[in-house]
Amino acid sequence: MKKFAAIFRNKEIVNRIFFVVMILFVFRIGAAITVPGVTVQDVDFQTNNALSLLNLLGGGALQSFSVFALGVSPYITSSIIVQLLGMDVLPALTELSKQGQTGRKKMEMTTRYLTLLLGAVQAYGIVRTMETSSFITLNDTSFWSYAYIVTVLVAGGMLVMWLGDQITSKGIGNGISVIIFAGIVRSLPLQIEGAYNNWVALTIGLDVAVLLQGIFQFAIYVLSFILIIAFVTFIESSKRKIPVQNAGKSGSAEYAKASFLPIKINSAGVIPVIFASSIMLAPSVIVSFISGANPNAEWLKIFDSSATVTMPWFNEQTFQFPWGLIIYLTLTVVFTFFYSNLQINPQRMAENFQKNGSYIPGIRPGVETERYVTKVLNRVTVLGAAALGFIAALPIVLVLLQIVPDQSLALGGTGLIIVVGVALEINNQIDGLLAGKSYEEVLASGGRNRND
Repeated sequence: MKKFAAIFRNKEIVNRIFFVVMILFVFRIGAAITVPGVTVQDVDFQTNNALSLLNLLGGGALQSFSVFALGVSPYITSSIIVQLLGMDVLPALTELSKQGQTGRKKMEMTTRYLTLLLGAVQAYGIVRTMETSSFITLNDTSFWSYAYIVTVLVAGGMLVMWLGDQITSKGIGNGISVIIFAGIVRSLPLQIEGAYNNWVALTIGLDVAVLLQGIFQFAIYVLSFILIIAFVTFIESSKRKIPVQNAGKSGSAEYAKASFLPIKINSAGVIPVIFASSIMLAPSVIVSFISGANPNAEWLKIFDSSATVTMPWFNEQTFQFPWGLIIYLTLTVVFTFFYSNLQINPQRMAENFQKNGSYIPGIRPGVETERYVTKVLNRVTVLGAAALGFIAALPIVLVLLQIVPDQSLALGGTGLIIVVGVALEINNQIDGLLAGKSYEEVLASGGRNRND
């Protein structure tokens, strides 16, 4: 309660929170406006995990096929691609990454231009996929109609990106993450309500034993939900601290103070899941561009993490195998290791240590420091990749094993990782603003005392 009181006494934090609320209000208005020329049918993404993720990243805007249906997915993908190409792949981008603030601005502009290109491709793929899945009906199927719809979706995606930038600069938290966060949080009460209706409301009026069993199942569901949130919070907060000392402070009082290099168990965040899902969606998008191809072809189930594929067995028997889930988990683990090394970058870290006169006790500067940080990072990332894969696959597995009727009631998933991560980020930023305000108040109080 003291923290809440401190927040509301801090005018800067209150203004930032109010600004975020207003931006999210604008986003929700746009998310409710359906693209002109499109009729939305009954949309159920439970059978298409890739579209379900895009709907998640768009704050639920894809389900109503609104002008914001594209969401922030093209921007996220573009950011990852530009970062990867800047890792000594394209010399021009590598040089920009070393030019400080000016270079970062130029890389950001490159990301935005790439977002336009990827957004147009992805928008057309989404339109074709949802049309063939009977989720939407176009009033006109001419070339200009498709061009118009793609233009509206791309424009909406760029506006969402701009709204996110405004939150980042004038609000609290990372704007893109906050927009995704708001859309997911909006759906959580509906998920709890759906679970209540499934296990309790439908059993009212039946036998008492059936009602009690339903209440017990709902209680277990809520308890499991809380435990999974606690588990994700623990994973997102856990870190391995590597002791670091500065050679320039030897002999001073500061030398004895502990200094650490924190390496999070999940340094990659939710990016590996998003990137893996984007790759899983790519075959469907490519097929949508091929004239006469069927986007609902049976072989595409291999790239659908929520579907099973019929495989041959002995004596002309068959069995169902979740190839999509296996590929999805493999990509998630691979990208977790890759993106963690991209974020931490042991080689650059070792170079910075040498420049600043810092070192890890017992480890020689240079190559040995790089190897040591890489070894620690990979060991820690094993736990992070396992946890990330478990949480991401949990709702799919629960549905495949028929423990829950559909993914709308499944626990875990990408959304929960995003919610916890963004909540911790916002909390840390608020703590920083409060600490800064407290420091200013102490200085002001000290100044008055000195004048007295």
